[in-house]
This record gives sequence, structure tokens and C-alpha cells, in this order.
Amino acid sequence: MGDKGRVVIPQADRERWGFTPGTKLVLVETPEGPLLLTREQLLDRVRADCAGHSEMLAWLFAERRAAAKAEDEGRG
Repeated sequence: MGDKGRVVIPQADRERWGFTPGTKLVLVETPEGPLLLTREQLLDRVRADCAGHSEMLAWLFAERRAAAKAEDEGRG
């Protein structure tokens, strides 16, 4: 890590992993320590974790939409 808090990924690793300028990276905290993922990899993990829970997710999204609407209308 550099003195400005920036993480440097060596060129050989960037090329091997397909990281190009503008690649969105996400640092995820895990019990084993930090995990660096591309945005697409994170979305794939979330989708996999949510598979089989569509009914519950639909309910949660509906609840959140209703709360957001109430906030927009000044009731929340």
C-alpha cells in the first residue's frame, strides 16, 4: 500500500486477471480477511446467494419501495 493509502496491483497480476483501466473493484470483508472482487464477480456472488429466495426478496423490495415512496411524499 502506498503512502496515500492506494493499493498497487502489479502489472503482471492485472494482465492475468484481466483488470484494465476503469475496472470496478470492490473490497469485501470476510471472516478470512479482505477479498478483492470485480463488480461483476460480486454481482454473481450476490445472485448465487439469493437464488431460491425470490419470494422473500420480492417482499423485501416491495417493502423498501413503499418506504421510499412514503419518504418521497414526506410521510417517512
